[in-house]
Amino acid sequence: MRGRPPLKDYIQIPRCPFCGMNIERPQEVVATANSPGVPVGSCTCGAVYAFDVSGRNLGSAFIEALVFACNMDWDMAWGLLPDKDYREEIVKNYDPQNHLIIPGGFFEGRKIAGALYFIRLNRDMLEVTRRSVTKLLDRPAISHVSGEKADFNEGKKVSKKELEAWVKEYRVESVLRAARQDHKILWLLRRLLCAGDPLIRMRAADLMGKAAKIIVLANPGIVSELLKALINSLADTGASSWATLDAVGEIMGNSIDTFSGYLPALLPLLHEDHLQADVLRALHRIAAANPELLRKFSSLFISFLGDSNPEVRGYAVLILGALGETGARTELESLRGDNSEIALYESGRLIKKSVGRLAEEALRDMNQL
Repeated sequence: MRGRPPLKDYIQIPRCPFCGMNIERPQEVVATANSPGVPVGSCTCGAVYAFDVSGRNLGSAFIEALVFACNMDWDMAWGLLPDKDYREEIVKNYDPQNHLIIPGGFFEGRKIAGALYFIRLNRDMLEVTRRSVTKLLDRPAISHVSGEKADFNEGKKVSKKELEAWVKEYRVESVLRAARQDHKILWLLRRLLCAGDPLIRMRAADLMGKAAKIIVLANPGIVSELLKALINSLADTGASSWATLDAVGEIMGNSIDTFSGYLPALLPLLHEDHLQADVLRALHRIAAANPELLRKFSSLFISFLGDSNPEVRGYAVLILGALGETGARTELESLRGDNSEIALYESGRLIKKSVGRLAEEALRDMNQL
């Protein structure tokens, strides 16, 4: 009879992945417009960490940890580069109830899905932020302030709560007015790319593209760094892309002349099965802005028309329609009877259309060329 696995295989004490020291339980900090939106903590070595309860919103946890490491200085965080300015690690299967790491993912009948996202700045930056980060954690947590105004006042920086309300209500003008004064809004919008509601995610991506179009006139470097960060985040195959690629497509589509050079970074992602539909959706946004950029890849998009995933078929149809690719008529004709429905985002709404209807619309538009 085989013995039970050692206790260490069931539970572990949470430790810093950088120095190996035990860490404290992440905690809520004093609520202000710029305070972290999730529980956070710090290690004696200078690393900080943010807690993601679901283990699926790692993009948001990364942002919270990075900005917290910078003492809530969004401008400083915006200018940092991975590996050069900071290192990052993820500790999965964290149980906040018992402050333990559960390697198996289940404990006392509960699924343990939480994750701790660690950021450690380089030595020079640590000296700047360590004291302030420690002081922030020493302050008691208080409840979030309620009753904020829903509209944007000139000269006032937007809060996370206000922005989330604007995105939910699709208040485009409020977001754009804020973007003219506060470039941090792009980071705040990025947090919402991982929202639980798919419509909120898509609206956040849409508004990020519109805000970036304004910000790029004053500081294209900031938007360029955002694009790099979004694309680089897709390298973590264990994390969901959520609306990351939609944001990339919206930013490029709204400022296509400035950011068309990022197209070669998107095309290889079509070989990743779990990203294909999202990549095609982003490419459709780019094709609508400048069809010539994608016309030479028409044969590749035609090959996706026979894919087993209806989203892949549907978004490939949309791209070919935007390109006016008459060479795909035969393949599009064969999809007329495809009743599989997919969700499409249009001007703040999610609507459903069948792949067959999309094919018919694409053929109709081609006949009018």
